[in-house]
Amino acid sequence: MVIGMLKLAVIYGGMSTEHDVAMVSGKNVIDNLDRKKYEIYPVEITKEGIWKREGKEIKDISTFLKGMDKVFPVLHGLYGEDGTIQGLLEMLKIPYVGCKVLASSVCMDKVYSKIIFEKAGICQAKYIYIKNENTYVDENMDEVKLENDEIAKLVKEKLGFPVFVKPSNSGSSVGISKATNESELITAIIEASRFDRKILIEEAIVGKEVECAVLGTDKVEASTVGQILSAEEFYSYDAKYKNAESKVIIPADLSQEKIDEIRRTAIKAFKAVDGSGLSRVDFFVEKDTDKVYINEINTMPGFTEISMYPKLWEHSGIKYSELLDKLIELA
Repeated sequence: MVIGMLKLAVIYGGMSTEHDVAMVSGKNVIDNLDRKKYEIYPVEITKEGIWKREGKEIKDISTFLKGMDKVFPVLHGLYGEDGTIQGLLEMLKIPYVGCKVLASSVCMDKVYSKIIFEKAGICQAKYIYIKNENTYVDENMDEVKLENDEIAKLVKEKLGFPVFVKPSNSGSSVGISKATNESELITAIIEASRFDRKILIEEAIVGKEVECAVLGTDKVEASTVGQILSAEEFYSYDAKYKNAESKVIIPADLSQEKIDEIRRTAIKAFKAVDGSGLSRVDFFVEKDTDKVYINEINTMPGFTEISMYPKLWEHSGIKYSELLDKLIELA
């Protein structure tokens, strides 16, 4: 150990369906950290939840973590981006990169994110919330049991088709399906139920899919805006990580006025959930009206070579290694 160097644990992998992406993100972060500033301790969490360092299981996780100056939890999805690892680090009083427990848990849950955005007056797509495949939860949080045909009728009346059906707690588009009719809707609900008991059914917004990166805590900055050109009908897991035909445009093909509106809204949404450190805020810009709709906030966005978050900041003048320094300083 070199005196004066910061002891930094980089935790990656995890138990969620996004394990493989988090493995790539974590290794990419490690490769881009300044070895002159940090004594780096890579930690892999396996899909089974075993913590490993240099291939060997860490038996006493608390003692190991307490030996670190800071932690960079490069974990996507459940058990990493949902407030759980953040809660552990809070209990151990160890500074860490990223949003705290509340923002992490709220942003992981698409339904409760919607409630916060609505309270903040941020424009979003219309939606319906159901539980356990056949329990409709209304605006007053009252629950009503419905048959499949009744759910389909409700969706048709309130949202119309097509719709997107999403597990409330999932990331990287895992478990998301597009439904264009009643039969596809029921199939999509069953698929989403594999990943969560809470399901969001959302009207489809036809237009551009764009993303904005935010950085900071009390003083929050927003990057320029990037645009997704999906090789598939929507930006699914395969379209993101397996289809090389998917592209990004930075800056997005939008007027400067619209880009500035999205940047302001990204900061507003980030503050509404009490975000800190970093997030990527995703939006739709409707084709016919040019109206901006918030989609979701990702509190630990990807850090792979193709990930939008570091690309947006690089285009905004902050190199990858410099971005990592800023994030660690904010912890």
